[in-house]
Amino acid sequence: MSQIYQPLHHKYRPERFDDLIGQESIASTLKQALISKRIAPAYLFSGPRGTGKTSSARILARSLNCLSSQQPTTTPCGNCETCKTISLGTSLDVIEIDAASNTGVDNIRELIERSRFAPVQARWKVYVVDECHMLSTAAFNALLKTLEEPPTQVVFVLATTDPQRVLPTIRSRCQCFDFRRIPLNALSKHLTMIADREEISIDPDALHLIAQRAQGGLRDAESMLDQLSLLPPPIKISSVWDLIGAVPEEELLEIVNAMASKQPIKLLETSRNLLNQGREPLQILQGLVSILRDLVLIKAAPERIDLINLSNESHQKLIDLANTINLDMLLSWQAKLKGTEYQLRQSVQPHLWLEVLLLGFLSTSQDNSVNAQQKKEPAKNLAKSMNARTEKLAPSNERVNNSTNIDSIKESPAKNQKNEKEIAIKNENLNSDLIELWQQILGRLELPSTRMLLSQQAKLVRLTSDKAFIEVTSNWIGMVQSRIGLIEEAVSKTLGTPKTLILESKVEKGIIEPKDKKLNDVRESDTSNIMQDVYSQTDELNSRGSSNIKHKKESFSEASTLNNEIKSQEDIENKAQNLANFFNGKVLDIDIEN
Repeated sequence: MSQIYQPLHHKYRPERFDDLIGQESIASTLKQALISKRIAPAYLFSGPRGTGKTSSARILARSLNCLSSQQPTTTPCGNCETCKTISLGTSLDVIEIDAASNTGVDNIRELIERSRFAPVQARWKVYVVDECHMLSTAAFNALLKTLEEPPTQVVFVLATTDPQRVLPTIRSRCQCFDFRRIPLNALSKHLTMIADREEISIDPDALHLIAQRAQGGLRDAESMLDQLSLLPPPIKISSVWDLIGAVPEEELLEIVNAMASKQPIKLLETSRNLLNQGREPLQILQGLVSILRDLVLIKAAPERIDLINLSNESHQKLIDLANTINLDMLLSWQAKLKGTEYQLRQSVQPHLWLEVLLLGFLSTSQDNSVNAQQKKEPAKNLAKSMNARTEKLAPSNERVNNSTNIDSIKESPAKNQKNEKEIAIKNENLNSDLIELWQQILGRLELPSTRMLLSQQAKLVRLTSDKAFIEVTSNWIGMVQSRIGLIEEAVSKTLGTPKTLILESKVEKGIIEPKDKKLNDVRESDTSNIMQDVYSQTDELNSRGSSNIKHKKESFSEASTLNNEIKSQEDIENKAQNLANFFNGKVLDIDIEN
């Protein structure tokens, strides 16, 4: 009779604490506890899947009960009857419970009752509760007292992949051990050892890729190696890509190269070939994100090759590609990829959306990304950018305006015209930003009269780090001054920082100032009083309008109530008449009030 096949992750399960991979600190602590005979009543093992939690619980149980030693040992023999039954899961004193299938309080109460009895064969009773976070709150509460003061010679080991769901009262009664993901080098070394013992012909790059894709899970890595061992030797890295269903690195590098060189045909052909090979659009997108991350690392820290996720054979291709792409371009691509994974998951046509997304990268450049970012900035960032441009623009204006005749003679007319044109363009851009910012400030004002006054008689002319300069028509500067508190509050809310308002007078064009100062003062006073009345009447009309609307709503409500009462009365009369007709009678009177 042929022997039953044993999977690699069962065959190479660690038997001692020294066999644990990547958990040296946990193994050292548990060994010291066994040596000093300081065994805790309860342990909590938490960490990602495949990192050795359940294996460590079994090793602890064997170390406490190995018959080859008269006391707990750090090196269980693995050959005695107790060690064999614990490994097979048939021991009467080492009980493993799947909390996902036994979540109720009745299961835990049964466990507590059984724990009161003395061990049958071993020295210690060990209860291993796997995925303990699946227990209900009532089951956890039932377990509290037993965990704190368990019967003698009883140890509870709780294992979970989600420690946040374990009650704090449970964690406080346990010694907690956090199992970390197994490092890449240790995982590669362990896979190489298994391949040598099992005589599996596989390339080192393929083993390295398996270790990468396992993401620190030893069981996942051993399962992938076990599946690949069924292929005809030698096993290449391409076989690993086909097995895990991920996108090969070379194809991803070609996509990024087509994006950088702005070749839409090559970009579509490469992505279409991947889709025809059965690759999912989401896998292509995730692979693209990983490649861009590696390119940014190459640009920022070229000496840290160890941080790159790519295989060794693709390192040089990645470096050559990174030299042809600007860092700002890579960062803008990464910014465009934010949120696309969710959009692709929800899309009915993910293939189409993937191609649209890739083609969108062709139009991305450094200038476009900067402009797009400025459009998305809030008003306070817009103000900062205007301050910076104002500071840059001021020296150039001074150089043009304060230049001497000698300098102007030395410069050619064409150069002067070019400088004047550049300054005009900068001024135009600055003015458009100020207009946009002024509209945002006006939108913050609550009173319509103040908003109307400022929109017609004032405008924002420039900003500094602590001041905002507002140009006001000379006749209305007094009225604006009376409302400066409201304006400062609106400016502070819009820009995010408080600023001092400086009002500048502006004389309206086409108006001839009278020579008689008294006449001018009278004109300003009369006009101001008139407009003050206009703006005040505007506020009064607004409040009166809201009151009229309220009154109309109340009238409409009363009319609706009366209409409903009339309809109800008619309904009663109709029903009474139908009842009288049924008995061949007639209606004499209807008392609705009673």
